[in-house]
Amino acid sequence: MSLTVIAGATATGKSDLAVDVACAVIESGREAHIVNADAMQLYRGMNIGTAKITFAERRGVPHHLLDVLDITQESTVAGYRAAARPLIDDLLHRGADVIVVGGSGFYLDALLTDQVMPGTDPQIRAAIEQQVEAHGVESVYLRLQQLDPAAAARIDRRNVRRVVRALEVCELTGLPFSSFRTQRSLWRDHHLFLLECPKPELDERIAQRTRAMWQAGFVDEVRALLTVGLRQAPTALRATGYPQAIAQIDGELTEQQAIDATVQATVRLTKKQRTWFRHHGDATMLTSSDPHNVSRVVNAIVESSTISAHESSRQA
Repeated sequence: MSLTVIAGATATGKSDLAVDVACAVIESGREAHIVNADAMQLYRGMNIGTAKITFAERRGVPHHLLDVLDITQESTVAGYRAAARPLIDDLLHRGADVIVVGGSGFYLDALLTDQVMPGTDPQIRAAIEQQVEAHGVESVYLRLQQLDPAAAARIDRRNVRRVVRALEVCELTGLPFSSFRTQRSLWRDHHLFLLECPKPELDERIAQRTRAMWQAGFVDEVRALLTVGLRQAPTALRATGYPQAIAQIDGELTEQQAIDATVQATVRLTKKQRTWFRHHGDATMLTSSDPHNVSRVVNAIVESSTISAHESSRQA
């Protein structure tokens, strides 16, 4: 049994690689499961826009933590960790190899390390959100700069939810939000693979995937989600492509403008993702076009499982 993580930016091919690896592991006579670590793929109904792997594309490999939240529920790092860790523990205890796959760096860090996860206070958060409504996010961001310059420098001031959360933690705990990021130790031994793609190729992949989303009926998907509360969704509405599709539905953008805006937003997202993952110096780097990726990951899984088996027998 082993824990393997395949991470990387959007459109690098993580999901396909994870399935290929899992199938190879299963063909060797072992059990393999895939656990999602993409924050937006937790939501039911957000399929085309998040490039959620279809049942056919899963090729019989068990997938977990997909379609577990309603669109109006808030997705949190603490909630994800609380759901993912017992699941992974159970799968490993059963002797399965677990492959975690996704591009949400914050979620992966929370899962894999024992960093402190500060709680929440509805009253404090409500007061901060009221300040945002009355005076704009800039007033709250300036307050965060005073209390925690390191966090303010790292958080995009346009990301209202992150700014509010950081300030909430500062006021709730009396400690800088950034300090919680440094209080960490490894939760479980794992092998981390980062799937990279040269920027020109990645940009073209993003453009092709975005056009394919619209051709596959993405706007109809968004229309359906609007009927169940997407406009009021605390987390899901931030998913790249969904605000742009809503703007098209509302007549604020043409279809081509919505597609172009989604491409631009996705490119910006991948830049942030790649910056986040660069801090993981212990990762094994893979290139999307390398035909040996599957064998490299499978070999690492087999090697890790062999070491675990030897340690277990020695302890016994």
